[in-house]
Amino acid sequence: MKKKPSTEKSKEVTLPGEGEVLCIVERIIGADYALIRCLDDPERVRKARIPGRMRRRVWIREGDIVIAAVWDFQPDRADITYRYQRDELKRLIAKGLLPKEIAELANITEEEIQATLQQLTMEEGEEE
Repeated sequence: MKKKPSTEKSKEVTLPGEGEVLCIVERIIGADYALIRCLDDPERVRKARIPGRMRRRVWIREGDIVIAAVWDFQPDRADITYRYQRDELKRLIAKGLLPKEIAELANITEEEIQATLQQLTMEEGEEE
């Protein structure tokens, strides 16, 4: 049985909440841990845990952009809560919700951002 292509509009993209920060995965160190560099303190590399609900469901690689919840009692540790897909990153950068440095880190070109911006304006025009 084949699935029908979805015709619904793309759902809203997740943004970091309170106590969460955007981070770049620097290295996977095994045993469900990764070293991440967060945008709140770019000099610090934190050790992040990949929680059980994400293991074997969401594959995290080096260079991925993730949302991490920093621990209150140990600020050099964090839990990864969400991994952005490439199209989500393009949408957020085109809307201006993420800094342009993220595009460079994720290898997203300016042409891809402009194409996504045009697609967003077309979708907004169809809604009205």
